Amino acid sequence: MSETVIDAEALRALQAPLKAKYREDQNAAIITLRARGEIDEAKIACKLETGRAIAEAGLHPLTGGSGAELCSGDMLLEALVACAGVTLKAVSTALNIPLRAGHVIAEGDLDFRGTLGVDKEAPVGFKAIRLVFRLDTDASEEQIAQLIKLTERYCVVFQTLRNPAASSVQVERV
Repeated sequence: MSETVIDAEALRALQAPLKAKYREDQNAAIITLRARGEIDEAKIACKLETGRAIAEAGLHPLTGGSGAELCSGDMLLEALVACAGVTLKAVSTALNIPLRAGHVIAEGDLDFRGTLGVDKEAPVGFKAIRLVFRLDTDASEEQIAQLIKLTERYCVVFQTLRNPAASSVQVERV
């Protein structure tokens, strides 16, 4: 199977109609991405629904990608779901709060006009991220509140998103 190599000109040609569309209709550039996971009942783990055996990142279709590769935005939400799910399971285990079942859902809103440079006022990255826990448990409201409070507190990905880490970019020639 041969792969098509896309150079800058091909990429511009691929994205030009999308950029034009987003200039005309800003709502066409907005999407809500989702990731979903299920708490493992037997061990401290979270099963992610990715549907892919090999992770290969590429452009999202709204930026000219084929849709065959993973979008980094999806991967970010999947990382949040995985971390929150594992943390929730660890905390529920530590607090002896039995969960018959649990689902973790993350949704994030993106406006691709920012990513594609169509609108300099549009943000690059997620405008909002929502994390939802659906729990089947006999735990009291007080126990659930404590479970969620500690899950938020100890979920590395959630805390990194809530309190952004100092970031830097470095280039190394090889």
